Amino acid sequence: MTARKLSFACPVCGSLDIVYSCEPKCCFNHVCADCRASFQTGARLAGGKVAGVQPPDPLPECTDPAVACPKCESTRVYMTEDNRLVCAACGLLLELEITEVCPA
Repeated sequence: MTARKLSFACPVCGSLDIVYSCEPKCCFNHVCADCRASFQTGARLAGGKVAGVQPPDPLPECTDPAVACPKCESTRVYMTEDNRLVCAACGLLLELEITEVCPA
């Protein structure tokens, strides 16, 4: 299965124009380019596993949305064709968590 880049909406305004504003494996702070709200991402296990996950081509840029797998801590988390999150490193299916929402 070929995955696609991680994408999710701003919890304040619903925009998909999200920028990851930190470095990988730090705090996962994101900022909405439209309303300037900031928030952090995390993931929890959703149950299930997928084999043979192929990363998207091209790979995400360093400012693209990101999250780490809670099991293996890899930041190679992408989306499946049916909009589920999957860790390309260990194959686990995940659910996105958005926390510490700070409207601008």
